[in-house]
Amino acid sequence: MYGKVWFGILLGALAIRVAAGCWWEHRLPEGAKFAFPDSETYWELARSVARGKAVEMNPDRRVFRTPGYPLVLAGVFCLADEPPVLWARWLGALLGTLAVGGVAALAGLLFDRQTALMAGAVAAVYPEAISMSTFVLSEAPFCPLMTLQLCLWTLAWRSSSRGRQAGWSLAGGAVAGLATLTRPSWLLFTPCAAALAVLAAGDRRKQARLGLWLLVGLAAAMAPWWVRNWRVAGCWVPTTLQVGESLYDGLHPQATGASDMRFVDGFRQQLREEDAQRLATAERDGCFEARLDRRMRDAAIAWAVRHPGRVAELAVIKFARIWNVWPNEPALRNWPLRIVLAASYLPVLALGLCGVWQTARRGWPYVLCLAPAVYFTALHVVFVGSIRYRQPALLVLIVPAAGCLVRWWRSRGASKEVAPAA
Repeated sequence: MYGKVWFGILLGALAIRVAAGCWWEHRLPEGAKFAFPDSETYWELARSVARGKAVEMNPDRRVFRTPGYPLVLAGVFCLADEPPVLWARWLGALLGTLAVGGVAALAGLLFDRQTALMAGAVAAVYPEAISMSTFVLSEAPFCPLMTLQLCLWTLAWRSSSRGRQAGWSLAGGAVAGLATLTRPSWLLFTPCAAALAVLAAGDRRKQARLGLWLLVGLAAAMAPWWVRNWRVAGCWVPTTLQVGESLYDGLHPQATGASDMRFVDGFRQQLREEDAQRLATAERDGCFEARLDRRMRDAAIAWAVRHPGRVAELAVIKFARIWNVWPNEPALRNWPLRIVLAASYLPVLALGLCGVWQTARRGWPYVLCLAPAVYFTALHVVFVGSIRYRQPALLVLIVPAAGCLVRWWRSRGASKEVAPAA
């Protein structure tokens, strides 16, 4: 019975996401392929990879994106020279279904089968999770990798054998590396969460061992990309050379908390003019892309140091944008969408926080369910804020939310049984 219900949930999740992809494809204006600029770059990089070329946009954009999603998306181009974008959305539907499976698996590890089914069912129909499977964005492959990492970390924590602890942690770290190669902002999650576990959780020696193996696995998975970046850029690049412009996007005189990359062309043009005047010095300073990234990063930090009050104000604005009840974009603020998002988002958030509060004393993996929400919030109150950035965190919060819901349902059933006897 359990297997049939489980299969039905996964099949339903896939069907919903395939249908959502078809609906979104037909909703786009004629001639438009994507609704987000990022999707276009992933598409172009996937085409380049499928044709045996490097993961780079042009000579000035050689470390622009990590290779994870373009490598996954390149599979679509292996089926046709110029595949329809709808195929990529179907691929996203499959990846989104894997994420549903990851949520259910984590719930099964932390609670029981009934909670796993509840978590899987909620994740299957959760509107924001469906949307991340529909758009051609890196969240589609990132979410199943993220949930897999949390599952492996939980298995390591539960193991009594040091050998198994090392094995599960090493695997979890490797998956964390793959997740980072898909979504670069995930890089600091593992070391930050591991440090928190050592400081706040019980059995510090065990947590330190798990954290060490996690970091070894993370470094092993990232090492080929680090070596490649050193050869291309002439310096160590942990993820991409887009960090500087992303930081300036969130911290500059005209910053609003939303993303607006129009300033990049100005920085690029200014640096090119300077290079034309002192070409020899520019060559010694390193590659153009690295210097451009460094210039925007330094400009953002310098502005933030001079305007701490505005930085704090922007942090509040970005926080509100991340955890807004409905979309920030005016074009998406129709009332049917507002009602659907609010009616799904608020219960998941409230029950998820309640579930973490109730189960935190059981051990580190229960606290870990809240860690992505804290991490992404801390990250994006510095960079830019959008409800897009909370999606992976909410997917994980479905686990304690399901635990809270099942526990309430059982206590309600038990009270009904006791009532006649009373």
